[in-house]
Amino acid sequence: MPLAKGDYILLDYTVIVKDEGKVIETSQESVAKEAGIYRPEDVYGPRLVIIGETPLWEPVENALLNLEEGQEFEVEVPPEKAYGVRDPNKVKIVSIREFHRHGVVPSVGDVVDYEGQRARVISISGGRVVLDFNHPLAGKAFLVKGRVVKKLSTLEDKAVALLRIYLPRVSADKIKATIEGETLTVTLPAEVLLYERIGGVLLQYASEVSTKFQEVKRVRFIEEVELKA
Repeated sequence: MPLAKGDYILLDYTVIVKDEGKVIETSQESVAKEAGIYRPEDVYGPRLVIIGETPLWEPVENALLNLEEGQEFEVEVPPEKAYGVRDPNKVKIVSIREFHRHGVVPSVGDVVDYEGQRARVISISGGRVVLDFNHPLAGKAFLVKGRVVKKLSTLEDKAVALLRIYLPRVSADKIKATIEGETLTVTLPAEVLLYERIGGVLLQYASEVSTKFQEVKRVRFIEEVELKA
């Protein structure tokens, strides 16, 4: 059965600038390394997508609605459906003295704040700075390739995947979720006790659970410490 709005899925994906063949984003570590965009501080792996709720480019969401678990897709996203068409009116020339007055020495390629907006410095000449207020990827078309790794059917699986948005560095196999009556019990590894502001993170998660799963009236957290013999 094809996916539908409201479905929870785990999605692997890669975003490529069409005309350049350049990978700008991916959920797969091997692809990131091959493309030269790997960041050790990032967490790789299939991402939770709630169809119709998670912000997606429209062509990507439409493609997903024609797929089933395990299927792959490739879709083109035109500029107007991505970061917009480049607007020449968003390119402005300002005096370099405007920056010097604030102790800033701009360089080509810098992203700067100017009159409350973010802009890229695209050229500097004769005391004039050309600023581009367009999104850096405006005017570009993209290819999005992906695969529906898994469709989550149980509340327990959905609850674990949702929690990993808040605790992405905790692997799913270290989190257990069980539902009994109106109580969702989530068992976490001891490592979370060392996380900064973990109480606030879990409160935010519990609040989101209450909005997404109407049958859950309370969430119980258990931090499990395994003792060595």
